[in-house]
Amino acid sequence: MAHSSEQIRNIALCGHSGVGKTSLSEAMLFNMGAINRMGTIEDGTTVSDYDTGEIERQISLKMSFLNGEWQSKHLNILDTPGYADFIAEAQAALRVSDGAVIVVDSVAGVEIGTERVWGFASEYHLPRLILVNKISRDRGNLDQVLEIISSRFGRAAVQLQFPVNPGEGFDQIVDLVEMKLFTYKGGTREEADIPSEHQEKAQLLQAQLVEAVAETDEELMEQYFNDGGLSLEVLRGGLRKAISQQDLFPIFYGEATANVGVDRLLDAISDFVPEPAESAGLTMGGNGEVPVLQADESAPLAALVFKTIAEQHVGELSLLRVYAGSMKPGDDVANPAKNATERIGQMFLLNGHERSELESAKAGDIVALVKLKDTHTGNTLCPKGTSLNLPGIDFPDPLIRVAIAPKEKGGDDKMATGLSHMHEEDPSFLFKYDGDVKQSILHAQGELHLTTITQRLKEKFGVEVDTQPPRIPYRETIKSNAESHYRHKKQSGGRGQFGEVFLKVGPRQRGDGFEFGSEVVGGNIPTNFIPAIEKGIVETLDTGPVSGYQVVDVSATVYDGKHHAVDSDEVSFKIAGSQAFRDAFLKAKPTLLEPLYSLTVTVPEEFMGDVMGDLSSRRGRISGMDTDGHFQVIHVEVPLAEIYGYATTLRSMTQGKGMHTQKFVRYEEVPGDIMQKIVEDSKKDKEAA
Repeated sequence: MAHSSEQIRNIALCGHSGVGKTSLSEAMLFNMGAINRMGTIEDGTTVSDYDTGEIERQISLKMSFLNGEWQSKHLNILDTPGYADFIAEAQAALRVSDGAVIVVDSVAGVEIGTERVWGFASEYHLPRLILVNKISRDRGNLDQVLEIISSRFGRAAVQLQFPVNPGEGFDQIVDLVEMKLFTYKGGTREEADIPSEHQEKAQLLQAQLVEAVAETDEELMEQYFNDGGLSLEVLRGGLRKAISQQDLFPIFYGEATANVGVDRLLDAISDFVPEPAESAGLTMGGNGEVPVLQADESAPLAALVFKTIAEQHVGELSLLRVYAGSMKPGDDVANPAKNATERIGQMFLLNGHERSELESAKAGDIVALVKLKDTHTGNTLCPKGTSLNLPGIDFPDPLIRVAIAPKEKGGDDKMATGLSHMHEEDPSFLFKYDGDVKQSILHAQGELHLTTITQRLKEKFGVEVDTQPPRIPYRETIKSNAESHYRHKKQSGGRGQFGEVFLKVGPRQRGDGFEFGSEVVGGNIPTNFIPAIEKGIVETLDTGPVSGYQVVDVSATVYDGKHHAVDSDEVSFKIAGSQAFRDAFLKAKPTLLEPLYSLTVTVPEEFMGDVMGDLSSRRGRISGMDTDGHFQVIHVEVPLAEIYGYATTLRSMTQGKGMHTQKFVRYEEVPGDIMQKIVEDSKKDKEAA
């Protein structure tokens, strides 16, 4: 169906892992007539989860682009993974959506994944609809779940429905806007008056809903007091405005696998999610750096690439949201970030891996383009001759790091090329060669993320890799002053080598780096040899005297020496300077420094004891604690050497309900007993080599 910009609704399905987002997307497609039979996750037959890894694991590993028609509206649906390792996919989907459906489990309630996607949606100023799913689970305690939702999201979270018969056989919902009972039988919905036994509850909840809507607008409040209520038409209009402005977050109920309540959620998306002209994305960054955009197809083009797909079923595609203007195959457009021009090729709508070709795209559309030459995730497309960079996607910092090496000798270039291509699809992982530890380091969001990266590297690029814990980039420094001298003398017939250097070293403030000076007077060392001494010392800094780690925050001053009129040269003084520095360094109370990371650990209260004990065993120093609803937030500093695999440990310790972020803060001195072990291990490694 051809559609106008006003008919488009762009929505992201988000929530914690296992809450039923993919089943919900399947039911949505079925209701919209995009599919004629609902698949299941267990059978691996859903439209959204078509990747072999997703079918095997029965979880979503990536965002899926789906679309369909509902009540004269065109719905673009972005189904996102809930597993923490793939949170970046949800973040990208929310960046280009105009609203979000936050799916909550009827038993577990608000979980850590719920909190994270709610936070992202809030950052992007998106309206949010809450769906409490899996109502047929008889262990559900809906009153408790509602209480948790209210405590986390405030009085703005209001019920638009309530389930009549939660638990096994759930099939009835009371709608508090229409004040009707909806019964679902065999895939069809029947409408009836609310039975007398539910009238009192329905009237009480509707009164609360009407009052909540009236409180969001002065005119509505005045009308509410004057008339003693709001008409159905006024209530609908007030709801739409309040939801669009994020003054209210409506709560719905459903059972996606049985297709109960999904049609009413689709109605709400059509009625309450803003159209593209009202998108929060139009003003994102509208602070002078990026102009406020006009969602009009006659405006200059402004489109953001939010995902790059390269899969066997789909081929190479760029997913983008058109915020303003229009485009069609054959158009030449600019990518200012890459200083490149792109020719638009074929254009598609997607339902999983199924494509339907388009002739054009306009403001509000989300489309897939045959992969662009120089354009990657986060890039902006705009008219040739112009320069526009829309705010991109600020992906979360990776949480695990491993050293990675190809199993096949000489495969480093092939591995690096493959990972570089994959990074274009998934910017949430990082890969670089670390000269400090002389290893290639892969940074990922978690163990499963790492596994999917290495599997795809093998499948797509034929590169098998080994992983191991990365070396820690320790630093060497000194704690006191010391002096030394070294005479380099070599005679082997003909011209010899001679240079003698007297040197003093001292510690500097942390972060001040290396400083070299000369106090030589009287010509004992000719001035033209002083730079050679400095060069010899600087080269020594890369491989410290204690354990071979980089030397930092020291000063070295040459204050005397001797030279020979014939045998002295730059090489002689370079060697003498290097050796004098090593000797002086070892006399100056050398010590090792280790990288310290600041962790923010968020866990439900019942896991606090185990988590705190584990952090203490990792030499963690707790700097503070906060309460965030029913979560506890621990602020702690931990050495990098102690947090290898921590994301996995935390997830296991908290039954998947805990999460953490981490950030490098500074280097700090290693305790003596640990330093001794590091030095011994370093000597063993050197001997083994």
